[in-house]
Amino acid sequence: MLRQQISARIAAPAVAAAALLLAGCGSTISGTPVAAPPGLDSVVTTTTPKPSGKPTQGNRPTTTNADKGGDTDFQASIGDCVKLGGTTENASIHKATCGSKDSNYKVVAKARTNAQCPSDIDQAYYETVVGVETGALCLDIDWVVNDCLDLGAKGSNADPKRIDCSTRGAANGVKVLAIMKNSTSVDDCANGDSGYVYDERKIVICVNTL
Repeated sequence: MLRQQISARIAAPAVAAAALLLAGCGSTISGTPVAAPPGLDSVVTTTTPKPSGKPTQGNRPTTTNADKGGDTDFQASIGDCVKLGGTTENASIHKATCGSKDSNYKVVAKARTNAQCPSDIDQAYYETVVGVETGALCLDIDWVVNDCLDLGAKGSNADPKRIDCSTRGAANGVKVLAIMKNSTSVDDCANGDSGYVYDERKIVICVNTL
């Protein structure tokens, strides 16, 4: 039986990560992870109280009911990490160990189409058959506390990559200080740190710029 041609694609715009915000004043500062976010490129205003728990010391949590179906030729489970590259029309994706040098994204949800992914994800990998989407992997940057990442120059389509924390001159280098659950405010980050806000899933990544 002939197998239909599968096309692997990256959702455009390349990355939908929240704008980098500065704690205390809530103003947007220069730089976003890889590309300006759709709908999240303005200052986030919130009335959410400070979380009672402590920051997690691991990777980003997944959400409940995160598997909405869909089918991709590339097999990955929620919680798996990948190395994503290529172009919007011809994506490449490979399994990677979370937190490793190769890993740049983590699967946080699955869906039939990339439009069904959470609105605040960083990236979506999806496949089509004869132009019809068959499945999508919803991806966040593989944030790991105490790791450093180069998130790419503003407006570029470069994928994030893990770097040594002593690196200077990275286009958008950050060190991950904490991962805050149940928050949409960088004011919850300690000592005036900056942060990336994921408002739909109420997660804040507290960072220092390199």
